[in-house]
Amino acid sequence: MDGSNDGDGLRLLVIGLDAGCRPILEPLFEAGETPTLRRLFEAGTSGPLESQIPPWTASAWPSLYTGKNPGKHGVFDFLSFDGYDWTVVNSTHVRERPVWELLSEHGLSSVVVNLPVTHPAREFDGALIPGMTAPEEPECHPEGILEEVKKACGEYRIYPQNGAEPAESIEAYERVTELRGKAFRYLCRRFEPDFGFLQFQQTDSVFHERDGEKRAVEAVYREVDRQIETTLERHDPENVLIVSDHGMGRVTGHEFRVNEFLRNEGLLAARKGGEGMPDWSRAWENDLLAGNDADDHEAGPLERAMNVAATVGITTQRVADALDLVGLKEPIGRRVPNDVIRAASAQVDFPESRAYVRSKSELGIRINLEGREPNGTVPSSEYESIRSALVERLSTMRTPSGEPMFEAVEPRERYFSGPYLDHGPDVVTVPRGFDNAIVADLDGAEFVRPRESWNHKQTGVVAAAGSAFDESADLEGATIFDVAPTICSLFDVPIDADMDGTALPIVDESAVTDYPAYEPATIAVTDDGAVEDRLSDLGYL
Repeated sequence: MDGSNDGDGLRLLVIGLDAGCRPILEPLFEAGETPTLRRLFEAGTSGPLESQIPPWTASAWPSLYTGKNPGKHGVFDFLSFDGYDWTVVNSTHVRERPVWELLSEHGLSSVVVNLPVTHPAREFDGALIPGMTAPEEPECHPEGILEEVKKACGEYRIYPQNGAEPAESIEAYERVTELRGKAFRYLCRRFEPDFGFLQFQQTDSVFHERDGEKRAVEAVYREVDRQIETTLERHDPENVLIVSDHGMGRVTGHEFRVNEFLRNEGLLAARKGGEGMPDWSRAWENDLLAGNDADDHEAGPLERAMNVAATVGITTQRVADALDLVGLKEPIGRRVPNDVIRAASAQVDFPESRAYVRSKSELGIRINLEGREPNGTVPSSEYESIRSALVERLSTMRTPSGEPMFEAVEPRERYFSGPYLDHGPDVVTVPRGFDNAIVADLDGAEFVRPRESWNHKQTGVVAAAGSAFDESADLEGATIFDVAPTICSLFDVPIDADMDGTALPIVDESAVTDYPAYEPATIAVTDDGAVEDRLSDLGYL
């Protein structure tokens, strides 16, 4: 049960709104849909919160809760690559200290609920239930706490489609959001933490899965607002900090198939017949999404037929274009098995290519470097010349409308630094205003209409209210790297000198110190098909 008369002592509550931003929040405020959020914004100070590059959930939240860029913490995308193979990222890929572990080292306890890329949970003073990229039955901290939460709250789930309500329904979103709040409040009663971090993911998912439908967005935010209101009433935190990992907005520009461009430039090799993709291509295949091993796959009759068809130029893309003319692309496409789609599509032949996009969420191009990649084709002596040529060529790329495709095309060192720099793309491509998008698809025109009418924007939001905050402070120029130093400063905990941000001017910055090297866990694989299924549903894979 979700009782009252809760414990006190919560000095700071951080509320994470995935994809939260002013253009989304302002209409909700004006319509009276989110009175609690509006009150928090108006009671204190607020401003834009600039995300990183890439401004995507799986990389941005680790940057926010470690205060360090992907080159230091090691997560650039939803996927982590080993040569041409992949795994979905989890907490073992985050190679830097999360802020709640740093607080724990200074005698402060925390409750963390639903933050992405926090599974499996590590030990610290407090409790943690992971969020996105975790399996539905995640490893939490302390052991056995999830069963306790389920008993106290009736149930708990990470993903909305795994409940009694219809998948992607408003009811499913509302229920999952409600469970976030109930679990957090139970854990606060149980542990009486100094610090709490409660994240809401559906504020992002509703745009990807329901195309930003007004009724659904309002329902999600109303439930988020209810959960925040109840949490404030029950726990009365001294200070509240609202943050987002990125923004959200309409996409009206163009989608650029970078791998198609690279093939036309003679830098990428492709194959058909289902043989060109390495193992990681199965991220969007039904067999792997169901949790089966990639090696267990056997081609069916339709797939074998499409393999043959692909060799003579009959591809699913061409079939789809024909179906689109008669309005049947979507209903028929949803019934075509993904292994058939793969078999009939052109795929990147990674070992034979010189440059390629591994994943659209990386926002960049990887060079097939000799000595680094398993079958590298580019000698180190040619690396810089190829990279410079790509930067120069793409910097002048124009869309069919005559507008610049990219806001910036830069070597990776412009955005990343640290021991894991080599794990990211070699060339970073930033779409203009994020009104354009890049994809890794092949077998079609270089430019097409965007598949998603809503997508991430770089500017999120931050708001602060409470006795410890200078509510007159100007937050212009705040970045997600500033959040962890700000949390440290509120608790007067020394800031890690290796953090990339500084404390926001709402608090007096605490001392800066060099911490001992972090000892991350051994990298583990999240072996759960539902995780890939969820990321595929959201359009990230």
